[in-house]
Amino acid sequence: MEKILIKNIKNLGGILEDVQGPLRGQDFGSFQMISDAFLAIEDGRIAAYGSMSDLAGIVDWNDLKVIDAEGKSVMPAFCDSHTHIVFAATREEEFVDRIKGLTYEEIGKKGGGILNSARKLSKMSEDELFESAYRRLELVRSLGTGAIEIKSGYGLSVDAELKMLRVIKRLKEASKMTIKSTFLGAHAFPEEYKENKEAYVDLIINEMLPQIVSEGLADYIDVFCERNYFTADQLERILKAGVAAGLKPKIHVNQFSVMGGVKIGVDNGAVSVDHLEELSDDDIQALKESSTIATALPSCSFFLNIPFSPVKKMVENNIAVALASDYNPGSTPSGNLQFVASLACIKMRLTPHEALNAITINGACAMELENELGSITLGKKANIILTKEIPTLNYIPYSFGENCVEETLIF
Repeated sequence: MEKILIKNIKNLGGILEDVQGPLRGQDFGSFQMISDAFLAIEDGRIAAYGSMSDLAGIVDWNDLKVIDAEGKSVMPAFCDSHTHIVFAATREEEFVDRIKGLTYEEIGKKGGGILNSARKLSKMSEDELFESAYRRLELVRSLGTGAIEIKSGYGLSVDAELKMLRVIKRLKEASKMTIKSTFLGAHAFPEEYKENKEAYVDLIINEMLPQIVSEGLADYIDVFCERNYFTADQLERILKAGVAAGLKPKIHVNQFSVMGGVKIGVDNGAVSVDHLEELSDDDIQALKESSTIATALPSCSFFLNIPFSPVKKMVENNIAVALASDYNPGSTPSGNLQFVASLACIKMRLTPHEALNAITINGACAMELENELGSITLGKKANIILTKEIPTLNYIPYSFGENCVEETLIF
């Protein structure tokens, strides 16, 4: 039995006991901490924690590895519930196009965007995709991420979507990080289906889904419901097929326009609805009466210079809010959740404690991992962050651009 004691912790934050589901409303701003604390880990699980003054008699000192965290803090590792980190190449040429005045949608219409990534991915081997994605996993781990969701969606053909999902399966096997897999064949319409979009929807449902399910390659199904992409009717048709096949929905919706996708997601039991830069009163009503988590992606808003999701309004309406990175080569080439927390505080007016909850316990809930990860809770996996010597945990979103993480421990 491996036993680890982390002692002299300046601040042990993110403590939760007897909490079911995501934090919302007034509870969303609660971030319980103990100063001058210890944390005991046995076989990768949180075995005990408390004040250093209470340590005597609690911990068995035999065969114990001791980490002295003098001046440093500990909190749950981040849970990033929306990423696209399996991709073939970066797209900095589109970054230049946007600087020159083209919008994300205009770039997509001329063959850039998702279709650009799909063309590049079709030419890359599964091994090359795996190796590049694994490097990105290690990068985000160094920035504090301990659990992550990864989507397909840069394949847009049966073979290429399966290739992406097989890479994600290999990542699950190779990495200690907890990984969830999402099938996003409905990310865009391939060029050859531009004049026959229903045929591509049929391909997703009748050819992609059965093979994905037979190989156990996905936990969730996703659709990009947006103008110039998939309609509300197509969204509902694909979601229902995915649910019938045993996959739960997590959807891209309301990035640029309101099309009724939020309610469709809620009605079909979506674990989360993600983006939400645009939000109607009907969307608010649908979410406040549901268990679906609203996931905002502030790095995407920052990079594309589009509105930030109105998360304060959602919090005021008792909606559960998570934050995620949206790490991808086109609209968010960063998986840094410390920066996401900074943006949430600066641009969305969340408090640091709200932002930290949104990337820990609520992010875990958006991947259905709340019973294992996302908080300092007895019995949970001890996936934790050991910070550098920082004054408080509020310093993490305050000091944007600095990596405050010394080590991310994953079991």
